[in-house]
Amino acid sequence: MLGLHISDIVVLILYFIGIALVGIWAARAIKNMGDFFMPRKFGKAMIMMHAFGSGTHSDQAVGVASKTFTNGLSGIWYQWLWLFCTPFYWLIAPLMRRFRAITMSDVFEARYNRGVGMLFAIVGGVNLMVTIGVMLKGSSAIITSCLGGAVSPNVVIAVMTILFVSYGIAGGLAAAIVTDFFQGILTIIFSFLLLPIVMNAVGGFSGLRETITDPQMFSVIAPAEIGIFYIVVIAFNGLIGIVTQPHTMGNCATGKNEFDGRLGFITGNFIKRICTIAWCLTGLAAVAYFAGKDVHPDMVYGMMARDFLPKILPGLLGVFIASLLASVMSSCDSFMIASSALITENVYKPLRPNLNEKHYVLAGRIFALLVVAGGIVFAFWLPGVVAGLEIFWKIPPMMGLVFWLGLFWRRTTVAGAWATTLSAFFMWWLTTQRFFLSFINTFPLAEQLRFVVENGDGFQMYLPWQMLFYLTTGTIIGIIVSLLTKSLNQEKLDKFYELVRTPVKMGEATPSIPCTIPENVLIPPKRKLLPFANLEILLPNWTSAIGFVASWAFVGLLIYVFFLIVK
Repeated sequence: MLGLHISDIVVLILYFIGIALVGIWAARAIKNMGDFFMPRKFGKAMIMMHAFGSGTHSDQAVGVASKTFTNGLSGIWYQWLWLFCTPFYWLIAPLMRRFRAITMSDVFEARYNRGVGMLFAIVGGVNLMVTIGVMLKGSSAIITSCLGGAVSPNVVIAVMTILFVSYGIAGGLAAAIVTDFFQGILTIIFSFLLLPIVMNAVGGFSGLRETITDPQMFSVIAPAEIGIFYIVVIAFNGLIGIVTQPHTMGNCATGKNEFDGRLGFITGNFIKRICTIAWCLTGLAAVAYFAGKDVHPDMVYGMMARDFLPKILPGLLGVFIASLLASVMSSCDSFMIASSALITENVYKPLRPNLNEKHYVLAGRIFALLVVAGGIVFAFWLPGVVAGLEIFWKIPPMMGLVFWLGLFWRRTTVAGAWATTLSAFFMWWLTTQRFFLSFINTFPLAEQLRFVVENGDGFQMYLPWQMLFYLTTGTIIGIIVSLLTKSLNQEKLDKFYELVRTPVKMGEATPSIPCTIPENVLIPPKRKLLPFANLEILLPNWTSAIGFVASWAFVGLLIYVFFLIVK
């Protein structure tokens, strides 16, 4: 039975039956588009595990362990790049709820026009295809290694896809959130299950230091690749893009009120930051455990699970595989629904208006299948998990720049929004071209600044510099074009900024038209941080300020604890 004990098989069968039943249960409650794409009825615990489940998947454990296996403890930054963004989630979550939207495209349409909303739908759909592809690629590698290579990664990808598509298409986002609660618990188990066993096998940290002679492997900061500059730039890039990851709206806006979404979103993501420590230390232990052996970095996590877990307790490997499946499917289902919502609500519905709700729900299910198909194609093309992660990092900021410019600067125009995204994409492409790399290398101090670095196939632009180039280009071009083009209608802008500063009341009815404030809701006066007419930076309230400071304190505590562990 693929090297599995009968108890492992039983665990997996029970897991498959459980998620199928959830999909059937959730499907019975779907009556309209809102039920399928954005059910606003969940409390803190559900939102917390949804944020954790949709943002945490086994390919991330594979990526961190793989990078740690090759680079040492600095590999933790392949997920901790979001660590310094996390306190801002406390401020972002209520904002997403206040937009009173189904998708982020609704927000772009409310701020700019339908064309910019469609642009985001296309970019967001591609982003989620890439994300699904990366997750399937990483998860198939680790599950294949758990099964000792008895099943090919392509078969594993097919099985996982059938599972999450079946219950996700049936039950929509509600099914995804409910399954995320249980699958999130399984993901936490899988994150910490291996670590104590493997560390004991290699003799703990003293054993690691005896086996691993390169001191750079124990350095959290590795100047050769992942130094301070690398960490700061990638964290900033992540902050720019987090708001335009299409599933962020669902993470923040499905709560009963603003505070539920805010607390659930930030707590779920902090749990993920803690799990990242376990992934990193497991990857370092693998360096000692596989010393002298030729092992593919993407396979080390699964191979250790296969070697250790069956010796401890029959069925434990089945729990581990179920948790791996849970971690990827709890994300893929959310991403599938988010992308389907984008295309259905913001591209298909405007082209075919005034049809009944059942038609649009059916269309949403069809588009979900198409997005997943695109993700599968990307997974087969992708050379490795780390390469996929780096592509995923670069897509959301292309529209993230448009979001932040439009949020804080009234003068940002429709033409400026298009110019920002297109110029940023163009600069990304340009920084991959050989002639541009040769030109950049002629600059003074180019070698000292490490604009261009060597890779296995030749040369490429150092990742942080590439990000700075496209972020700077998109921002500057967007500002210049906005200043040279006609400003948007002031009444339209006023309505948008009223959304931003108007809290969602407990029990507030969901508006039939996205991004509108119900008639009985009082719009508070504007309290700006800076007095400039075109700047819309609001003064935070005490809840926002205290939570933001407390979140930074927790970030500092996490880093301190990690340094204590590795010392």
